[in-house]
Amino acid sequence: CLCTLMTDRGDGPIGSLPEHLLVEILTRLPTHEWVQISCVSKHWASMFRGEYLWQTAIARKWPSAGFRKRWPGPIPRGSARRRFQALYVSENLVPSGGEIDELVGHTYLYLKEQLERVAVPPSSILHGTIIDQFIACGRTGEKAHELASNIWIAVIDNLEENQQTFMLLKHLAQEGDFFLPFPYSRSYKVLWRVFDKLFTDFRDCFNGADYHEALAGAKSRFQPVPSSWLGH
Repeated sequence: CLCTLMTDRGDGPIGSLPEHLLVEILTRLPTHEWVQISCVSKHWASMFRGEYLWQTAIARKWPSAGFRKRWPGPIPRGSARRRFQALYVSENLVPSGGEIDELVGHTYLYLKEQLERVAVPPSSILHGTIIDQFIACGRTGEKAHELASNIWIAVIDNLEENQQTFMLLKHLAQEGDFFLPFPYSRSYKVLWRVFDKLFTDFRDCFNGADYHEALAGAKSRFQPVPSSWLGH
């Protein structure tokens, strides 16, 4: 293991290398090992907190991403580490026809962070912000709506299964329908996914009254409802 080649004092054979060579080595290792590697020494931890390592990692993994100027709209690009996370999300978590779209990744990160807050903004505001971001960057209304829906579903699918997520999904399911013009209207496939998560992954979190209330809400929007949603 690479970690064994360097002591906590940084006096191992790897630790004596110049920083640019260390970065070249570290960015070639699997990303799932980076958290452990960053704990080897204070120097390595500082490299993972800096910009150079992440810029190098982006250039190695997504050479076409380059360094782009700021884009218009309310969702910023952030640091090189944030850019790496966004590119990773676009490649692995949000379906985008095989393309790597950094903006999609940043939008995913923005939405996930908003939904994990204690006080979650109304979904109509979050959805509108996402639509505005894509339109500001040149997407058509139809494409913006499609991308926003895919991002909502990806975020919902990757939230932790805990009480906070259960309460969030209940809140999203109970929100009233907003009669907004396309592309700001809510996607029914997103709402379907909210109910599907509630009635499958979080079924045991319901009490009887809450379950029947949620089921009534689902039936008012979707007919027929899947048999997997029935029974408590």
